Amino acid sequence: MRDRPRLPSSPAFWRSPLRGTRFTAVLGLVLLGGITVMFVTGLVSYAAYSPDLSPVNDTTPDKGLLGFYLFDWPAGPSWLYRLTQGTHVTLGVTLVPVLLAKLWSVVPKLFALPPARSLAHALERLSLLLLVGGGLFEFTTGVLNIQLEYVFPGSFYPLHFYGAWVFMSAFAVHAALKTPAAVRAVRERSAAVGEERATAVDEAGLASTRPAEPTVSRRGALRLVGASSLLLFLTTVGQSLGGPLRRTALLAPHGGADPGGGPNGFQINKTAAYAGITEAETSADAWRLVVTGPAGTVRLSRADLLRLPQHSSTLPIACVEGWSTADQWWRGVRLRDLAALAGYDTAVPDLLVESLQRHGAFRRAALRANQVSDPRSLLALYVNGEPLSLDHGHPARIIVPALPGVHNTKWVARLTFGDL
Repeated sequence: MRDRPRLPSSPAFWRSPLRGTRFTAVLGLVLLGGITVMFVTGLVSYAAYSPDLSPVNDTTPDKGLLGFYLFDWPAGPSWLYRLTQGTHVTLGVTLVPVLLAKLWSVVPKLFALPPARSLAHALERLSLLLLVGGGLFEFTTGVLNIQLEYVFPGSFYPLHFYGAWVFMSAFAVHAALKTPAAVRAVRERSAAVGEERATAVDEAGLASTRPAEPTVSRRGALRLVGASSLLLFLTTVGQSLGGPLRRTALLAPHGGADPGGGPNGFQINKTAAYAGITEAETSADAWRLVVTGPAGTVRLSRADLLRLPQHSSTLPIACVEGWSTADQWWRGVRLRDLAALAGYDTAVPDLLVESLQRHGAFRRAALRANQVSDPRSLLALYVNGEPLSLDHGHPARIIVPALPGVHNTKWVARLTFGDL
């Protein structure tokens, strides 16, 4: 007992026989591929908000050079945002066990002394601090956002966006330094022959100097991590794919069967009560849609809108939390027809949409001209053959293909056509 090290800075303090270069390398290569896909789909999904279109769409002001890649988000295919954000969220949840196992496998290195043997070593340790801290921050805020638990200070969007760039900068440096060694460790044939030989191959010095008796093999531990990730995948992916798998999405707030029944019985992220919308202000006598453009300002009742040519679109709603509805059958007035009514007979302009909702980050949204001109883009009055319910945006809501759900504005009060 006297010889047993008491401080985690001692290599002998860590006695698990599972730690080793190859074990860590396998987890690291999985994270290398998975996190890269997550980062790319996250950036692409952010572009779907068209933050360069108008200040009302910019959830991350002062992004500067970090917005170098932004492009005009297309209006099709209709499932595009559903795919990119669904992949981003589902993959993020699936990789949680891999991330935790990877951090566990290298935790002795975090306590190693001296903290810096040279300037180069100090920079490497600093990059590890940013890597570990950034990774935990990104995964934690992402999971909390999926669960609609906004317990972190500030807005999720800038925190997650800027945090991603910090994390990925450290991740890129770490990957450049460690990937060659990780590939060598995985390719090392002798490591797969037996646990004794696998322990001997420890290029990174991760194996315990005084290993305890093993209770599970390294291969068994990897299987456990893989099984945990598979379980999380199966209990999350259904919220994006829908169909029979939706019933397995037990970890998703919008998973499981469709809420309620009837034509309006599908997922809702924000109820009318939450948004402060009342039946009195949406009644036929009180509500008017204000349409503004070069031809002036027009005020339209719901009855006026119903007298305009009606069109249908079959589209899902997909949200940043990774969930989406099944395709719904929407019916209403094309946005490009309303643009013509506002005075744009040929070239269709951008559009600013404003809701009856008085507070909240997404009570207004800007749409690009290509989204407004798409024949599937509607000011919807009906869904699945019935008038919109109050929770789904009665008396009128926006529905545009491939658009993030929060920009499919509900309880529309004003449409302003023109360059934004």
